[in-house]
Amino acid sequence: MQPAWFHVENEADIPSPALLFYRKRIEHNLALMLQIAGDPKRLRPHVKTHKTAEIMAMQIRLGITRFKTSTIAEAEMCAAVGATDVLLAMPCVGINAHRLADLAAKFPDTQFSSIADAEETITFLASAAQQHNVTLGVYIEIDCGMGRTGIVPSDEAAMLAHVLKDTPRLQFCGIHAYDGHIHDDSLDVRRERCDAAFESVLQFRCRLQGEGIIVKELVAGGSPTFGIHATYPDRTLSPGTTVLWDFGYGDKYPADLPFQPAAVLLTRVISKPGKNRITLDLGHKSVAPENPHPRVRFEELPDATVVMQSEEHLVLETERAHEFTIGQALHGIPRHVCPTVSMHGEAYVIDGFKTTERWPITARNRLITV
Repeated sequence: MQPAWFHVENEADIPSPALLFYRKRIEHNLALMLQIAGDPKRLRPHVKTHKTAEIMAMQIRLGITRFKTSTIAEAEMCAAVGATDVLLAMPCVGINAHRLADLAAKFPDTQFSSIADAEETITFLASAAQQHNVTLGVYIEIDCGMGRTGIVPSDEAAMLAHVLKDTPRLQFCGIHAYDGHIHDDSLDVRRERCDAAFESVLQFRCRLQGEGIIVKELVAGGSPTFGIHATYPDRTLSPGTTVLWDFGYGDKYPADLPFQPAAVLLTRVISKPGKNRITLDLGHKSVAPENPHPRVRFEELPDATVVMQSEEHLVLETERAHEFTIGQALHGIPRHVCPTVSMHGEAYVIDGFKTTERWPITARNRLITV
């Protein structure tokens, strides 16, 4: 009988709790991303999900050379691996503007850009670029309904674009619009909401072009709306979770986004405190704790009920508790993989049912060298 996909023959050598990356599943997900996008040049994947240089190298070998990041460390990792174009999708203020300019000086073969939704942010970026004698790209961050960062399409937004166009050492690159508030289960509802949210974004782009401003790129959406934006050839696509996937998205989008969970948490039974209970060494220091339980779904025990979770422990209730022995391993898929990965310093790579190597989570830390 073929072993279960999550089986690891030499898992006795892996200390728990541990993060496992399944290489073949990552390859499957990358191939599906390319299939949906149609062309690697349309992709600007977000690296915040995996923060791993080796996964970036896999993407580059497939012809994906532009990336999106959330931190300076992620941007540095991208450049060090060979990315040609890196967009830091966070407003760069204070010393972070100087750190971005530092990166531009350190990696002259990589184009670095950031986002702005206010004149103050533009001032920070312009000052840093001038002091470091580099040119930084800037995208206008448009709020298409999420209300987190960005400016609504308006006269003020158009004025910012003109300010950017005329600011020395800054290059206006286009528009960034993230629709993270759109994550409905129904594809039809998602598509309707996505199209409605981007109507004003597209009108704003037309306005800028009519005023003589070249909008080279529209970076649109995340993972839930990836397939929707892909149907419009005028947009750059920036999914992130699609590389590793999780059951939070997997449960919601099995039909139109059939990606495979490629990251698993290895944990072990450390106690059996009473009838129908087992305790695992998987506390909320090892799996993203911001969601309600279940925060992780166990392949061997999908119907278990969470009794409690603390920093290092997870207590489950199940009528099958008698089937499990102390020291036995379980394999869990996180609900939210992005912050889960950042809790681990490295991932054990599983290839052919064996762990073959370990990959550091390179950009887990906020600082690499800059």
